[in-house]
Order: sequence, then structure tokens, then C-alpha cells
Amino acid sequence: GGAAWAGQQSRCRCCAAVVRVLVLQAAWALSGGQVRYSVPEEAKAGTVVGRLAQDLGLEAGEAEARRLRLVAQGRRASVEVSGASGALLVSSRLDREELCGKSAPCALRLEVLLERPLRVFHVQLEVTDINDNAPIFPAARKNLSIAESSVPGSRFPLEGASDADIGANAQLSYALSSSEHFSLDLQKTEEDGESLFLVLRKPLDREMIPVHRLVLTATDGGRPSLTGTMELVISVLDANDNAPQFNQSVYKVQLPENAERGTLVIKLNATDLDEGSNRNISYSLETLLPQDRNDVFGIDRKSGEIRLRNDLDFEDVRLYRLQVDATDQGNPPLSGHCKVVVEVLDVNDNAPEVWVTSLSVPVPEDASLGTVVALLSVSDRDSGENGRVRCWVWPASPFGLEATFLGSYSLVLREALDRERVSEYEVEVRAEDGGAPALRASRGLRVPVSDVNDNAPLFAQAVYTVLARENNAAGAELARLWARDPDEAANGRVSYSVWEGGVAGGAAGSSSYVSVDAESGRLWALQPLDYEELQVLQFEVRAVDAGEPPLSGNATVQLFVLDENDNAPALLPPAGSAPEAGGVAAVVAKIRAVDADSGYNAWLRYELWEPRGKGPFRVGLYSGEVSTARALDEADGPRQRLLIVVRDHGEPARSATATLSVSLLEPNEAALALGPAAASAATNVWLVVAICAVSSLFLLAVVLYGASRWAPRAAVLSGPGPTTLVCASEVGSWSYSQRHSRSLCVADGAAKSDLMVSAPTSLRRRRAPRPRTRSRSPPLSSTRSVRKASWPFHGCFPSQFLLGVVVNLHFWMNR
Repeated sequence: GGAAWAGQQSRCRCCAAVVRVLVLQAAWALSGGQVRYSVPEEAKAGTVVGRLAQDLGLEAGEAEARRLRLVAQGRRASVEVSGASGALLVSSRLDREELCGKSAPCALRLEVLLERPLRVFHVQLEVTDINDNAPIFPAARKNLSIAESSVPGSRFPLEGASDADIGANAQLSYALSSSEHFSLDLQKTEEDGESLFLVLRKPLDREMIPVHRLVLTATDGGRPSLTGTMELVISVLDANDNAPQFNQSVYKVQLPENAERGTLVIKLNATDLDEGSNRNISYSLETLLPQDRNDVFGIDRKSGEIRLRNDLDFEDVRLYRLQVDATDQGNPPLSGHCKVVVEVLDVNDNAPEVWVTSLSVPVPEDASLGTVVALLSVSDRDSGENGRVRCWVWPASPFGLEATFLGSYSLVLREALDRERVSEYEVEVRAEDGGAPALRASRGLRVPVSDVNDNAPLFAQAVYTVLARENNAAGAELARLWARDPDEAANGRVSYSVWEGGVAGGAAGSSSYVSVDAESGRLWALQPLDYEELQVLQFEVRAVDAGEPPLSGNATVQLFVLDENDNAPALLPPAGSAPEAGGVAAVVAKIRAVDADSGYNAWLRYELWEPRGKGPFRVGLYSGEVSTARALDEADGPRQRLLIVVRDHGEPARSATATLSVSLLEPNEAALALGPAAASAATNVWLVVAICAVSSLFLLAVVLYGASRWAPRAAVLSGPGPTTLVCASEVGSWSYSQRHSRSLCVADGAAKSDLMVSAPTSLRRRRAPRPRTRSRSPPLSSTRSVRKASWPFHGCFPSQFLLGVVVNLHFWMNR
């Protein structure tokens, strides 16, 4: 009947647990914005605790998009957040007794994390008690020995039942099966709590009833109520009618939790008024609370000393209730009883604990101040000052701690970051409690800094000077440019390009001459460079990174083309002026040449190769003037062939040759040698005669003097010997190694003192246009000698004088 009754009660309890699942409406706490819910223990998995997303003010679907989730704090969570609805659900069995024991209320602190942006909410979940634990006695059977001499009213302590529930579910009432000899007495005091006694109502008679069997039933206050039973086996003893007595019923002792094993807790002493063996007492110890800690304390059966047998832990059990029995050796033995309450005192034996509940890394270097980098939870199992914790960040860094809730901290950014200066921080969060001595704990965090494109490429030089020789090969490397960008990845990947800006001295763009490799910055030539075409090329190179948005930097490149001796001297047509006369030497002709190069490569020198030795002619080393080295005579022959080499000073030197033919003519052949020029001169004879007749001798002298001064390529040589007429003609081209030929005709006359020189008209009219030349400063400057024209009338016949006047006036007019 008892088993059936217990089964029926168990089924009733299960039904009641299902019916009494309640979900309380969440409400914001006025302090700190905390959400509170309540759920009964043993609620089924999937039971909705509260509409968390709605209570947090989130829109539909926002909980899943922003990853609303719970943050575990060192223990297995029994609730979870539904990703779709944002509701707080029961995920596993909730046992209030397992979570909180006898503590009331049973409140769980939960942290809810909401990302993008990062926010944290604190939820307090109260697990309410249901009547799911029946009262339990320490043993299913208890044996008692009571002397038959016990008088009515004698009281015998009983061990009450315990109920793991709290509140009304743990309020126990006791009932004893029907008996005419015994009854129950339940006493409640603040100091001793509940005390249950078996009271003798009627004297015992061992001969009639030696053993009494009773059932003690404990019933809790739940709805429906649950019960537990214990069988009492009472043996009636004879004789010994005085039980040992303690001087007080309750003893209170305080022990620090770090007390060593073997420490004396208390020494008890009970007295017995009997004599002999009936007063010999032995002590026994039984732990009432908690019932599963019978190995913590031990008692000496003879002395009554209670000593510590195992370690204490204030964070585990703070209070022990012990029952000590003093039993004599009478027959039957009698017992006296007392209680020992041991209070465990806290010492600072637990260091703080630091957990990282969320870490949002890497942190962009442009993150704003106040950005939350990590969430931390700090706790200490000690109490009072020993459990009061302070936290800080070490070493000094751009990060700091902000308390967000009791035991919760946020690691926030307090100073601006610069990845190029510090790319990663090793942050240590340190915690210290208030004990003496204080205990510390730390948690290391690695906080990398991510890059943003905040640095433009920077060239090592603002202006690059590049020297390149002309005639370089197409594709030849001219220089390497490099721009530094301290950013990383795409933000620091630099590409190079030539920025069109025009070319100095030309119309073509710089991109037609040079190019730059986009990746390496190698500057190379697109085509061979020609110094004679381009001397200086100035342009800009732009470096652009691959960031968003891209940043750029510029550098100016000045490319100087270096001249090489790649042009041979080029001969020019004669100027066509008359030779000058003065002193002994007469300038027969002047070899003119130009070199397109510059500097030493364009500095020319003239050498007479043929004839060598003591010929009648010589050439100026730097002037190119061919002149007579001595007076001409018949031994020199009717014709002279001169080979003149024009050479520059380059390495290697380049040269050109000119061939000059000089013919000596008789006076009567001079007119024929002049050719078309003589015919042209004859047309002006009468005009010259008229001018000579009208003009005075002084004016004629001035005209002749001016003609000789303004014609540097013609000279009048006065001196002994026959009158000689020199004429020149030019053949050949300007190409390298091509010979140039020039012929001079010389005629003999009767006059002995003067030499009249005239340039043919045809040569003067065929004068080549002056080529474009550059200003050059050769190392040695040639000096032009100033030659004085001799007086033309001295020692001349009239016919010779007239011919000289005609020729010189003709030359002057054609200039």
C-alpha cells in the first residue's frame, strides 16, 4: 500500500510540474537596463522563457541579422536564443537544486551579445522552484534503545528529513504511525532550527512489548505534497535510568577555511549520574548538514575531542551542523545528545578569474575612440573584501577598461591608432582582489591593427637627375624609381606611370621617348636618343597605390642626354669672298666645316696631308684658312693639289677630307679663267670708269679699303713678283669620308709689287645657306689675325690699276 501511494504521488508531481510551467513577462529593470525573466525548473526543452528580441527593441529579422546570441560564462548554459525569432528558449534540463542548492532566489546572470554594432545586454533569469523533491530521511531505518524505566514525557531526538526544494516546497510536517506509547514533538528555534523529538507518553513494559515498530512520515508543503518515510525500531531496555547529559544543547564554533587537518574544533564533555559501567561514556558523531560530508570531522570516542579530518572550503560549504551522541555503558545504555554548529570563515584563497567573452579583432587603424574591442567577465569566489576585484590594462596602451555591469568590463579604444607605427598590441588585463595579501590574475589579449589607406606613396627624391648617352638601344634601362608606401597589402602596392607633361624643346610627348614599368618602377627608353635632336627631357612619374580611394605621389625626372661622337665633320660651301692680302702670306682659300656634336666632339682641327714637307701652302690648325707659306715661283709648277683632313676631338675621332686644286695662270689667261665671272665684270667696266673719273682719289681709297675689310675670305697680298689672280670653285658633298675638291687659278703678270685676288661671281651667287649651328666653346679658341691691305696704286701700271679697281668694285657690288 505504501509503494502504490508513493507511485501515485510521483505521477501527480510530474503532472503538476508540466501544468505549472509559467513564463513571466520580461521587464526592464530601472537600473542598468537589465531584462529579467522567470522560468520554473524542470521546464521542457524548447519552452519559451521570453521574447528577448522584442524586449530589446529589435525589429523582426534583426535578431538573426545581427547575430543575437548568449555569451557563456564558464558553465553550461541551459537556455539559448532562437536565431529566427530571437526568443529565449530552454535548451536543456533546468534543475534549481543543482544550480543554486538551498540559495533563494535562484537567479542566473546571462550576457546577451548583439553584433554590428557590438552591444551587450544583461539578462537575469530566475529559476523558480517546483516541488520535484520528496523529503528524504538520513536512513530508511533508525534503531532506538529506550529503557523501560524511562518516565512518561521523556524525549528522544530524531533526525529529521531534508528536502532539496525551498520555500513552501521544503516546509516539512511530520506524522507518526498510531501508537499509544509514543508521539512526536517538533520544535523550531532561530538558533537551533527545527528539532524533532520522540516523546514517551506512556511507561514501557519490555516484558509485554520488547520492540516497538513505528513509521515516521515527513510531508512537504508543495502542491501536490510529497512524502518520505523512515522506520523507527525501538528496543526497550532495562535498568540504566540516567542518560549522559551535556552542559548545553548547542555549541557554536568558527573555523577559517584554511585550517589544517587535525585542528581541534571543540572538546565536548557529557556527565552521567549513574555509577560504574553505567557512567562510562563513549561519544559518536553524525553530520546533519550537509548530509554527504560525514568525512570532514571526526571525534575521539573517549575524550570527546572533535578534530578536522578533511579540508574546508568556504565557497563550497559555509556551515556544518553536527550531532554528538554521548552513550553510557549501562545495560541498557543511555544516550545524551547535543548539536555542534561549525561556521566556516572565508580567507583569501581564490585568485580572481578573467574570461574573454567576446573579442572583435583586428581593429582598423581609423577606428573611432570608444570602439569596443573585447568584452570581459571578472569574478572571485571569495566574499567580502576578498572577493572585491579591481581591474586595469597593462602595459600602458591605447586601450582602457570600462565597467559595464557587476563583474563585466569592456575593453575600449581611448587613443588613435597608427598601424604604420604599431601594427599589433599585446594587451594584458590584470585583476587584483582586496584580500591581504592580495591575489592577482591576468589574461593576455592579442589585438592586431588592420590597415587603412592613409599614406600616399612617397618618392625617395622629389627630383631625379638621369644621365643617358645618346644612341642607346631601345628598351635600355635608364633608371629605377621607387616610391615608399608604408601601408600594407593593396594599400601599399604601388604602380608607376609617366604623367604627360610635354618635352623641353620639342612638341612630342615624353611618353614617346620613355616608359616606366608599372610594377618595378624601371625607367626605360622607347627609342634611341639623339643629342642633336633632344638634350633635356623633363617629365613627371606618378606613383599610385591600390587602396580605396587610391592615393598618389609625383616625382620630377630630368633626363639629360649625353653627347657621343657620332657625327663626322661636314664641309660647308665657301663663303665666296675675295682673299685678303697682307704681309708675306696670302690666304688662298678657307675650308669651312661644321660638326653636329658638341664640346670636344665638335672641336675641329685642320691638317694638310698632301703635299707634305716644304710645300708652298699651309692650313690654319683651327681656322681652316689655306694660305701661301712662301712666295710662288716657276719651280712650284703650274698646278698644286692639296689634301686637307678635318678631324674632331672625339673618342674615337671622326674626320672628313677636302681636296683643293690650285692652278697658276698667266695674266692674259686670267680673264678666261674667270669664266662667267669675267663676263659679268666686263659689263660694269664703263660704270667703274665713270665712278673713278668722278670720284676723288680719297673716295676710291676708302672704297678699296672697305672692300678689303668686309671680305674676310679675300686678301690682297703686296710684294715682289708677278701679278697673280686666284679663283676658286667647289665640288663634292658633305658626307663622312667624302672628299671635297676646290680649284684655284693663278696667273702671272708684269707687275712686281701687287697681287690682286678676286672670287668668281658664280661661286658667290651659289653660296649655300648657313646651316643651323649650336654655340660651342672649344677648349682653345682660334685667333683670327688682322691683315692690312696694301695701298693698291703703289708701283702699278694704269691697266693693272684699272683691272684691280674693276674687279674689286665688282666684288663689292655683288656682296
